[in-house]
Amino acid sequence: QVQLVESGGGLVQPGGSLRLSCSVSASGIAFSINAMGWYRQAPGKQRELVAITTSGGISNYANSVKGRFTISRDNAKNLVNLQMNSLKPEDTAVYYCHANIRRSLIADYWGQGTQVTVSS
Repeated sequence: QVQLVESGGGLVQPGGSLRLSCSVSASGIAFSINAMGWYRQAPGKQRELVAITTSGGISNYANSVKGRFTISRDNAKNLVNLQMNSLKPEDTAVYYCHANIRRSLIADYWGQGTQVTVSS
């Protein structure tokens, strides 16, 4: 069984910062993680990609967060972090951790989501 556990959401004022973390664990057979990333979903909107990083360290960002958000990954600890700076009200959403994992098969897994609210 694979688990993605997120932490770090909350309420912050515009211009502030938050750091999200996601830890991946699995029981049973060995696994390896391909891409890891963060998506978000605001009320009434579709889920969208925020940032993603490959096992080789290549990262991509949504245009709306470039220069403000930084994704990082610790392969030894199966962790992915998202440092969010200069937050704007439009960044308000539920943020979901995602991992593409190879076990007996390759599949996508999601965390439970963490709320980020940017408001004065």
